[in-house]
Amino acid sequence: MAAQLKLLEEQKQGLPPNDPNGIQFSLLEVGTAGNVIVVPESTKKPNLLLSTVPQGLPPVLNDINTELEHYLSCPEDIIHSQKFFPREPCLERLYHMDSCPVQTTLQVQRNPTTGKLLGYEEVDVSGSNMSSKNSTSLSRAPGPLSEAVRGSSTNFPFWPGGMDEPSLETITSVTGDNIDWQDDLETIPPGFQNGMSFETKNPDAETEEPTENEQTRVGERLTLSDIMSGIEEITFSDDDNEEDEEIDKKTELGDNSELQRSESLENILVESGSDPSTRDADVKPEPKVIEQQWAINVDISTPVADFHKKIPHPAYQWPFELDVFQKQAILRLENHESVFVAAHTSAGKTVVAEYAIALAEKHMTRTVYTSPIKALSNQKFRDFKNTFGDVGLLTGDVQIRSEASCLIMTTEILRSMLYNGSDVIRDLEWVIFDEVHYINDAERGVVWEEVLIMLPNHVKLILLSATVPNTMEFADWIGRTKQKQIFVISTLKRPVPLEHFLYTGNSSKTSNEKFLLVDANRTFLTTGYQKAVNAKKERESKAKSGFGAKGVRRGDPKQEKNVWLSLIEMLRKSDGLPVVAFTFSKRKCDENASQLTSLDLTTSSEKNDIHIFIQKCVQRLKGTDRQLPQVRHMQELLKRGVGVHHSGILPILKEVIEMLFQRGLVKLLFATETFAMGVNMPARTVVFDNIRKHDGTAFRDLLPGEYIQMAGRAGRRGLDTIGTVIILCKGDVPEMADLHKMMLVSGYSLFSAKKYWLFAE
Repeated sequence: MAAQLKLLEEQKQGLPPNDPNGIQFSLLEVGTAGNVIVVPESTKKPNLLLSTVPQGLPPVLNDINTELEHYLSCPEDIIHSQKFFPREPCLERLYHMDSCPVQTTLQVQRNPTTGKLLGYEEVDVSGSNMSSKNSTSLSRAPGPLSEAVRGSSTNFPFWPGGMDEPSLETITSVTGDNIDWQDDLETIPPGFQNGMSFETKNPDAETEEPTENEQTRVGERLTLSDIMSGIEEITFSDDDNEEDEEIDKKTELGDNSELQRSESLENILVESGSDPSTRDADVKPEPKVIEQQWAINVDISTPVADFHKKIPHPAYQWPFELDVFQKQAILRLENHESVFVAAHTSAGKTVVAEYAIALAEKHMTRTVYTSPIKALSNQKFRDFKNTFGDVGLLTGDVQIRSEASCLIMTTEILRSMLYNGSDVIRDLEWVIFDEVHYINDAERGVVWEEVLIMLPNHVKLILLSATVPNTMEFADWIGRTKQKQIFVISTLKRPVPLEHFLYTGNSSKTSNEKFLLVDANRTFLTTGYQKAVNAKKERESKAKSGFGAKGVRRGDPKQEKNVWLSLIEMLRKSDGLPVVAFTFSKRKCDENASQLTSLDLTTSSEKNDIHIFIQKCVQRLKGTDRQLPQVRHMQELLKRGVGVHHSGILPILKEVIEMLFQRGLVKLLFATETFAMGVNMPARTVVFDNIRKHDGTAFRDLLPGEYIQMAGRAGRRGLDTIGTVIILCKGDVPEMADLHKMMLVSGYSLFSAKKYWLFAE
């Protein structure tokens, strides 16, 4: 130990050299505690042990270059928190490079008359680097197949039709720094005749006195501050005052002949063109600006005699003769033009949609059929599937055959596809808007407006609507927006005319109290209204005397049950079934159907068909879902020919009810007003439980359009000659003025929810 301390003292006395690389020493571990001493090479003795047992010498740190080389060659020493995958060198990757976009393509040259192939020509491809992430052009590269239908929120939408798409040079010139902020600024806002002047005035510059015309022209650009500042500078001289006084005196004395002669002479010179100030000027009359007519009304009063000559090979044929308005619409479709068909319910507007779908299949393009509710989408999917086959369905929770030629969807789905830049929009030829008058809806009407604005220019429009009074104004807005003509085809003819009745019966004795109010010629009969009022008064007087059938008390379920039983008995005797009873409450629909336990409207064979069909449909549900209370309750109702249709019913049960109603197995259906929104399920009779509804804010009478929409379900084309509409008078008879307005006013005008367009009614 003494020898070691001595060596340490000798080391302390010596100075190390200035060059670090010239240091030569050894490390000696002393003892077992890990103490280390430095032993210079000059003082090291040959017999000195430089290691001890068992620890041995401590590791000597490598230099930075050695450590860097070690970590680059052994990355597994760096990665500790995750699995390490060894890297294998691949020199071929250094030679890989992404392919450049194609700059040219081959284009076929054909004879425009015979179509004969003449050769090929190499043409430049513009915008080869465009994609859905940086362009709104239809010529951009398509996206991945997973986003072909729904699109993506990161995609750019396609450029809307009716507006000029800006080029890349235009965008860069607007957003660049080469804007002249002095001369390139607009001074007149859109819609204004005059604007602002940005000219700076130099007070030191000598200005000439402006002429009278220049004063007037400059005065139009004066601001309020200019006028107020100029008031202080206005002075009146005595000479001017004297001249004004002389003119006033001559005017008071009637001596104004000189003024009149001068004014008349000036007018004659100006009119004849001999005025020296205007003789040399080129006075040309302003050309008349002819406004573009976007909405064109099509005359359907005369038959189309040469229809089969104009279309010798139609895309689709029906087993019946088409009406005039249907032929006119098909002629416009063959000319690749947009149409707006406004006709009554069950008039045959679906024929136009079917021909557009067949035309798209012939042209190998696509068609989108939009509807406001899922019930209508489901029904159209079933109908078009049986007719065309290649049909798909897109709703919020269902996606069936999205690659089909005809896609049926709600309008909200189409709006989402437009905003997300779906590639399906490229192949679209027709977009069919069924029940387009739903644009009046306060909450969802804006969806129709946005879709109409966002559609690209190559898409043709087919608008189907009930009769509305302002079809031309609505079509004109669409035409101005899309910069294309819209052909308006309106018809007031109803294939099955309607008769409207008031029903006051409430028992088997009074079941025949049905009074005609509006006949098939749309004539309001005041005698029928008076008979209904007298029948109610007579019953009230008998009730006060203590005998006879009493009136219906509001909220009394027994009395309401008697009303429905007497009504169904009367309709059964007069062959008025099937019947749709519109009730503006889901709870009332369920209660009315549940309390008619004694009502049985089906035969034994019909019960057997209903049971088999329900069991096939319910088999799709899981084991526990087949025993749901609503499923079991609806099975019992449907076997007796009674059904319920509203938004609270399970979707599969609603489809079962709709299909059974189409087959004529449901004789009495309690439904809310959504059942009348375009669903092609007509009945022989329509019954209104009440003509007042709650619209979310307050109770009000039905609007004429709402009443016409629901009443139009009455009358089956080809089966009935007259459709029957009955209004139940459970309480007092409604006012005559309210009934007249609701039944005979021609619908309601369309208006914009977002004020994109305004119509004066």
